[in-house]
Amino acid sequence: MVHGTHNALPDQRNEHVLIYINGEFFPRNEAKISVFDSGYLIGDGIWEAVRLHNGVLVFLDKHLDRLFSAAATIGMKMNMTKQQLEHEIRKTLAMNHMHDGVHVRFMLTRGTKKTPSQDPRLTISGPNLVIIPEYKQADEVSRKKGITLFTATIRRGSPDYLDPRLNCHSKLHEVMALLQAIEAGADEALMLDIHGFVATCNATNFFIIKNNQVWTSTGQYCMNGITRGAVIEVCRQNNIPVFEKNFSLFDVYSADEAFVTGTFGGITPVVKIDGRTIGNGEYGTMTHSLHELYYELIDFEVKKISN
Repeated sequence: MVHGTHNALPDQRNEHVLIYINGEFFPRNEAKISVFDSGYLIGDGIWEAVRLHNGVLVFLDKHLDRLFSAAATIGMKMNMTKQQLEHEIRKTLAMNHMHDGVHVRFMLTRGTKKTPSQDPRLTISGPNLVIIPEYKQADEVSRKKGITLFTATIRRGSPDYLDPRLNCHSKLHEVMALLQAIEAGADEALMLDIHGFVATCNATNFFIIKNNQVWTSTGQYCMNGITRGAVIEVCRQNNIPVFEKNFSLFDVYSADEAFVTGTFGGITPVVKIDGRTIGNGEYGTMTHSLHELYYELIDFEVKKISN
């Protein structure tokens, strides 16, 4: 059975969810996009995912900011404003009568190509927008049990050829890292930067706890995760020492606790890395406290927007 940070409880309601494609809605098994789509042909696209909690799209403004920054970075001309995109997302949720416990992924590719090619000048449509809402709750087994990591030989790239902060469709190097981890018997992959310091995981951001201090990477070689930023925020709000710094596997193996963060799973403890048990190999006290503080922040955001 697959075990990891993206394990979701089965929900039969998803069989009847309507998928948004360029302003139209399609049943899940009929939702299709052209084989000439830029994202399919060459991975030329960007995406975000947000959670719907009690009617509120949590941290949506931050996700939209990141998406539009990515669009500017890759030279994609957006055919809508942030407000218009938000309207389409909310329309999709309304069409599906969704209010809570929903994970929404929205993806933009450069558009449909005239012929298979890298050349953006051969794109014959505007950007293709797909919105996939799902009833999706994280399986608590992953949090209670914790996950294991394996340090892949695949490094996080340098910003001068593919900035790791770019949330793009080109995820092949993360997939290769994850495959190494799976073949080594771990759940997910830990990835180093080009200098050999710990950077991130294949799909989540990585933290360790040492002597009641919270450490994460500098952020130069990892996705600028929204949940990552929220954890740093709650640490600072609650006078918990938190550092964005370079550290190596030397520090990781001797850590008291470790955890990963992501929009879907929130905070998930890491109990073993490269076969070495981290701390006592259980869901640590500090990690548990941060989990509670993170959800308090979400509740605060929900109440602030709802009011």
